[in-house]
Amino acid sequence: MTELSQLNDWLSNNAVLDTAVKISLLLVAALLANFIVKRVLLAGVVRLLALTTASNIVRLLETHVVARLANVVPALVIAFGIRLVPYLPEAVPVIVLNVCHAFIVITIARALSGLLTVANQLYELQDNARERPIKGFIQVAKIAIYVIASILMVAILIDRSPVILLSGLGAMAAVLLLVFQDTLLSLVASVQISSNDIIRVGDWIEMPNLSADGDVIDIALHTVQVQNWDKTITFIPTKNFISDSFKNWRGMQQSGGRRIKRSLLIDQQSIHFLSADERQKLYRFHLLSDYLDSKQAEIDAWNQQLLDAGKEPVNTRRISNIGTFRAYVHQYLKNHPKVHQQMTLMVRQLQPTSDGLPLEVYCFTNTTVWADYESVQADIFDHLLSIAGEFGLRVFQHPSGSDMRGLFQQLRSH
Repeated sequence: MTELSQLNDWLSNNAVLDTAVKISLLLVAALLANFIVKRVLLAGVVRLLALTTASNIVRLLETHVVARLANVVPALVIAFGIRLVPYLPEAVPVIVLNVCHAFIVITIARALSGLLTVANQLYELQDNARERPIKGFIQVAKIAIYVIASILMVAILIDRSPVILLSGLGAMAAVLLLVFQDTLLSLVASVQISSNDIIRVGDWIEMPNLSADGDVIDIALHTVQVQNWDKTITFIPTKNFISDSFKNWRGMQQSGGRRIKRSLLIDQQSIHFLSADERQKLYRFHLLSDYLDSKQAEIDAWNQQLLDAGKEPVNTRRISNIGTFRAYVHQYLKNHPKVHQQMTLMVRQLQPTSDGLPLEVYCFTNTTVWADYESVQADIFDHLLSIAGEFGLRVFQHPSGSDMRGLFQQLRSH
């Protein structure tokens, strides 16, 4: 006790040294409090909670919330201990106290932000999280927390009431609207996207003006990330999904069928009426037997009404190769195992052009998987291109280099 009293008396006679020692002890106490809270108390609680079934939730809370709140303890130690340090100017404890309070405010704000992050991660584990993401709302809440924390911190540091700062915000409203206009527009867009279910994570979308064509992989407050089919990432402002047009393929994926809409260009010079021999050969196609019988009966009934005029072939109706081919394609699609029979199915002629007569196939596959869809479509047209010659039809194609060389060789031979 005598030595301690002597040391205290000696420090009392050396103000600078006494202050330095007390400040050092205060910092050591703050570090010790931080160590005890984080390394002992919190670690022990986390180990106990890790034994429960909610260990993943505990790990998230410990990382994003508890570890941040633990920083409040050393700040409280310094805030209460600074008053015990002697010989400090009157302004120093006030400044340190204000800084500690401001630090506590930002620490609590970060902890609340981490709590919102944990809430979003837990929500994303739900089955309907992809349909109605809340990430945009979480980001708005975080912005609000940090704005409030910033106002409180400034008020604490300048030792003024937050009400005074808030009253001055009215005059800055126009400036704030200008600064945060993108955030406000994105917030409105996020609300509309979520409430109207415009897009979801996993949707295939197309936005040609931004060269976006792929799957939505993330929906945030300001941007929507789209992974294109070439594996590049396009970042689209959230507000663009309200102001600009885009295509969402979700309806196709949910319907269970994907449309085939492609034409064969038939050389119009190969179109003609079928002769009796040609018609008889077509009976080999089991898909055409009913059509040929019914069509022939319909034509015979029509022609019988012509009486004498029916003696001239030009006045009669006859079966054409293009009409028979169109009927064959329709029956082929109706019997195809990969074509959706409950959706629109038709084969139609389009406006003839200089490139030939377009014979369009309009149907839906019974799969929406891209690779399978392309395979079914290719198989259908492989068959149609190969079988068209059986009907005396030619598929139109512009002359190629080999065609021109063959023509020149014929001219030279003559």
